[in-house]
Amino acid sequence: MPVTAAKATLQQTPPKTERTEHGETEHDEHNETGRDETVFGDTPVHPKDIRSRGGETERGEIAFGDSRIEYRVVRSARRRKTLEVTVDEPGLVTVAAPLDTPEDRISEFVRRRAGWIIRHGGAAASAPAQKLFVSGESLPYLGRSVRLSIRRVEQGPVRVGFHHWHFDVDVPDGLHGDERRSHVRSAFEAWYRERAALKLPPRVERMSELLGVRPSAVLIRGQSRRWASCAPDGSLRFNWRTVMAPPALIDYIVAHELAHLRVRGHSADYWEVLALAVPDHRLRRRRLREIGPQLSF
Repeated sequence: MPVTAAKATLQQTPPKTERTEHGETEHDEHNETGRDETVFGDTPVHPKDIRSRGGETERGEIAFGDSRIEYRVVRSARRRKTLEVTVDEPGLVTVAAPLDTPEDRISEFVRRRAGWIIRHGGAAASAPAQKLFVSGESLPYLGRSVRLSIRRVEQGPVRVGFHHWHFDVDVPDGLHGDERRSHVRSAFEAWYRERAALKLPPRVERMSELLGVRPSAVLIRGQSRRWASCAPDGSLRFNWRTVMAPPALIDYIVAHELAHLRVRGHSADYWEVLALAVPDHRLRRRRLREIGPQLSF
């Protein structure tokens, strides 16, 4: 898929910078070595280049000063000598390498290129501060920040109310500390799940008509690393956090999964199908990458 990307390749010749159709590329040569996964929103890679250990995608992380760089590794039999790091989008770093490169050599390569990666937007987005669920805090809903008002009550369960873009939360006096936070968080998760079950099916219906497909089921789940998925039986599973995003990004997530009912994988044909429903899918995908880490509590 043609995206704007920044790349750095390790070589023994002096570093140089050049412009390509993919963006800015820094070359540098060496006998080193790297691998990947195809997950929601990721840049497609050649199937022969995908390898995992124990069924898990190979990933790594390094700290560099106050920054954190997370990266995925794509190992290729076609790559003989060089390592290459690519910043495809903000926070999305890929290392391409030969098949048998040791993991410590890959992490060292990333560390040597950390300054370049950070300059090109490859540092991982900071996780949102943990919510304490106190009056004055805000939570995201449909792309807007909704302020909380906590009201102490004598007894009963935690109750979340939503009125005029404002959360009114009843919390019993007997709850304190971590127990209080856990109960309030669970109440909010239940609220978001209900909203997702209410808001997502109509959007799925509308996008289904545009793409000429129909899922077998629409389910709400709590995936840890995915916004949504399309199962072989035609059912769609959406993360309840999806309704935290702006409507335009929700439509992108929905259309992204529906398009898989016509084309599996992320081939050129797939992106053409997705464009029928969301012509600016590249912009929405990039925006989701940027704000996604903040859509949580």
